[in-house]
Amino acid sequence: MALDPETQRLLDAMAAANRPAWRTLSPEAAREQYLSLRPAAQGPRPDGVNVANRTIQGPGGPIPIRIYRPERAAPDTRLPALVYAHGGGWVFGNLESHDVLCAQFAIDAGITVVAVDYRLAPEVRFPGAFDDVVAALKWVAAHGPAIGIDPQRLAIGGDSAGGNLAAAVSIWARDNKGPKLRLQLLAYPVTDVQERSDSYREFHEGLGLDGLTMEWFIDHYTPDKATRADWRVSPLQASSLAGLPPALVLTAGYDPLRDEGRAYAWRLQKEGTVADLVEFGGMMHGFLSSPMLLHGARRGAAICAGALREALVLRGQQ
Repeated sequence: MALDPETQRLLDAMAAANRPAWRTLSPEAAREQYLSLRPAAQGPRPDGVNVANRTIQGPGGPIPIRIYRPERAAPDTRLPALVYAHGGGWVFGNLESHDVLCAQFAIDAGITVVAVDYRLAPEVRFPGAFDDVVAALKWVAAHGPAIGIDPQRLAIGGDSAGGNLAAAVSIWARDNKGPKLRLQLLAYPVTDVQERSDSYREFHEGLGLDGLTMEWFIDHYTPDKATRADWRVSPLQASSLAGLPPALVLTAGYDPLRDEGRAYAWRLQKEGTVADLVEFGGMMHGFLSSPMLLHGARRGAAICAGALREALVLRGQQ
């Protein structure tokens, strides 16, 4: 499997910059470094989308959300919606870090996207982030019509730690009588923090995200190892993955999370849940949110938007 040339150039630039590894910093300093690099990686927000910020009530207080709606949509049209949880190892990320990706999904799929600024670890540990995303999904289902959303056409999604949250919230929705979801979009998701796959060992160190850094993230989110088998943090450990919404699972070939993403897609299929697995063999973890640096990011976002449009717009009319 060959590393994508643009990915190799990005890794070379990261090595030349000689920045301290996240795991050697405090969470606050690591967040600052991460967010300082986001503008160059994601670029400006694309034209053609209306954006509104607001807060909703969550289990631990107000949760900031950002609502993206295509400009071309008539004001009185109720659009399907994606509730989106950003990546960042449950420690990083906010409404700004994935702003361009969410806007692109809204424009290309012709849907509303609701991004959730859930609480981060280590200040708020598991299950704080999970509880916030559940609260956001429930809020969208209950209040969607007031903001131009059709609550009968909902999807949930996220990347990395956000993919973990989306997968877990899909299980929660199944077991708690809704809201009904038409798709779960899982980009290089964390699906099992209890076991360590071969890709953890293969990519133990040296990439943007490696096995050592994942251990740092996991320790911040779930310092109590007894909680790590809980399906809310390790959805691959759930007793059943049957009856879940259809899934699109994206993985990256040079990613410590590659094998657990594959395993989740395969188990979904085995237990009767329709799941498509798309692997970008030459990409590393997190590629979707760097469209200014990687052509693979733009291809991946287009695949995700196509799946969202198919599930929410085209099939949603049936």
